[in-house]
Parts: sequence; C-alpha cells; structure tokens
Amino acid sequence: MKAVLFPGDRQVVVVERPTPVPGPGQVLVRVRASAICRSDMSIYYGKPVVGGEATASGRIVPGHEPAGEVVAVGDGVTGMAAGDRVAIYLGIGCDACEYCRSGYLFLCPNWKCIGFDLDGGDADYILVPAGNCLKLPDGISFEVGAVMTDMVGTQYDAQRRLNVSGVDTVAMFGIGPMGGAGILVAKGRGARVIAVDILESRLEQARALGADATINSKEQDPVARLHELTGGRGVDVAIDSSGSPAGQNAALDATAKFGRVAFIGESRQTEINPSDQLIRKLLTVIGAWYFPIWAWPEITRFVVEHDIPVEKLITHRFPLDDAAEAFRMFDQRLTEKAVFIWE
Repeated sequence: MKAVLFPGDRQVVVVERPTPVPGPGQVLVRVRASAICRSDMSIYYGKPVVGGEATASGRIVPGHEPAGEVVAVGDGVTGMAAGDRVAIYLGIGCDACEYCRSGYLFLCPNWKCIGFDLDGGDADYILVPAGNCLKLPDGISFEVGAVMTDMVGTQYDAQRRLNVSGVDTVAMFGIGPMGGAGILVAKGRGARVIAVDILESRLEQARALGADATINSKEQDPVARLHELTGGRGVDVAIDSSGSPAGQNAALDATAKFGRVAFIGESRQTEINPSDQLIRKLLTVIGAWYFPIWAWPEITRFVVEHDIPVEKLITHRFPLDDAAEAFRMFDQRLTEKAVFIWE
C-alpha cells in the first residue's frame, strides 16, 4: 500500500508498505478520505505537539482525521463488518482508567494518538482498534466524515459545554478551518455569529459559512467593534481558535458579564489579567480539545438533522501521490482545509 512519511526537514515522501493485517480486536479500514490538520505540520517541522520518539523518527504515517470502509476484522470483533463506513477516533487509551471509562480517551495518562504515536490515515489502509471506529450515517460522505471528527467534533463539544443557543451572540476569533467549523456549529445551534480575523479572505469564507457579521481585526479594534454590535454589552460567548495571545485576550475582553469563553487554539503562553478579565466579570472559561467518543452519534444527528454544510469547509482535495505538494501548499497557507481523497 502507499503511505506518506515525513523523513525530516519539511520533506514528504510517498512510500510502499505492506498492508497490515488485523489482530484480535482490530479493524482494517480502507481509507477513502484523510484531512490535513495544522497540528500535522508540527511533525512536518520536526517538532510534534504530541507523541514520543517514534513520532519524531519519521517512521509514523501522519493523518489523524481519516474515514473509510472496513475491509477486514480481527478475532473477537463484534458489531463491525466488512463494508461498514466509518470515521476514526484519534485517541487510543488504556480502556481502564477513569477518563477512558467516561469516553475521554485522549485524556488517558497513557493515551496514544493515531498519526503521531501510531500510523495514521495518510495511507491506503489504516489499522485501528474496533472501538475507535465511528460509524457514518448514509447521508455523510467520507470526506465530510473525516472533517467532522476533529474540527466539527471539537467545536460541537465546546459549544455543548457552553450551552450555546439561539439567545446568544457568539464571537468567533480565528477563522481557519477550526473557526469555520465553529461558525457552522453555532449557526446550527441558532446563535448569532460574529467572525473575527486579520485576513479578508477568511472573513469572506466566514460570510459564506453563515456569519452574521465580520470584523477585520487588523483594521478595527475587535473589542470595541463587538461592544458596538451588542449595544455596549459584549458578546455572550467568545471562542478563540487562533491560539494567539491577541485573540485570547480579545475574547476575554469582548465577553459580557456572566459570559462564557472557550480556548481551542493551541498556545504556548499568554499573559492575561484575571481580576479584570475573568473574576470581576464572573466569566466561565473552558479549554476545549476534541470530544468524548460517546458524543459521536449526537454529533452526526446534529449534522444530518440541521443540514450542516460541512463540505463548505473543504477548499482543496488531493490524491495521495501529490502529498508533497499538498503539505507545501498547506504550510504556505495557500489552502484552508485540505483533504486527501481516494476515488
């Protein structure tokens, strides 16, 4: 089978590897779509955000957002058969700790991540535990299923925890693929959405995804403008997907008293003023990272029943043979959400 590897120094190669064989409890999936994520670039640069020595070795196949069809199952696998259409849950846990038992496999102290610790979806086939296969409803394509896992799943769970609803005005900071997914989810939940970014191209995309208003924070003070758009009150909910200190601080400053804030964008360090920005406003602030595995049926129902146009998040599609070009363009931000597809 063909598979992508990152040998180092921003190199990308497509190599031939043996097709794996499922062991007990495992499932072999023929990949039909695998999305590129900004965190993949950390391996591309040689500085992986998760994973150990194997991740940095260049021997691990990247891709933590795949979907495809089951072609073989190992001994002891029940409820899964050849031909089933599935997306893949990225976290593999111990199945025994309190976090795994509650469905948060990615919080397991000994968790492994596909595409980082274990071979991921940028290959013709992927081998995963049967429990990591998330069944796709007939109305959801493989490429939509792949994009739904990380971006839509993360945003859906964050907004579920924040109780976003039709009475809320939501400020979405950072309209890359994650922020774009946040717009779709918030609009599906009935909220008014104001998108904030420094790039006009991304704000144009935000409007296409349903944002009610947009703010170019390179040209305007986003906090002042958000207060203007809310009658001086501030927004009910702010979600930062940028990971930038400016975006995170603006999210806190723009939120009304008793408001709710989620930080999704990865950030090494940010300086804030807790007294003025959190304590004296009685804010609820959460960190958001992926979704519990039990939420998948709820997420798929939400997408289908609310006719969420997830496919609008995809700007580029590539065959696996063009992996070097796909990652080069993604690195240079010439694409937004890009997906490898198999015909």
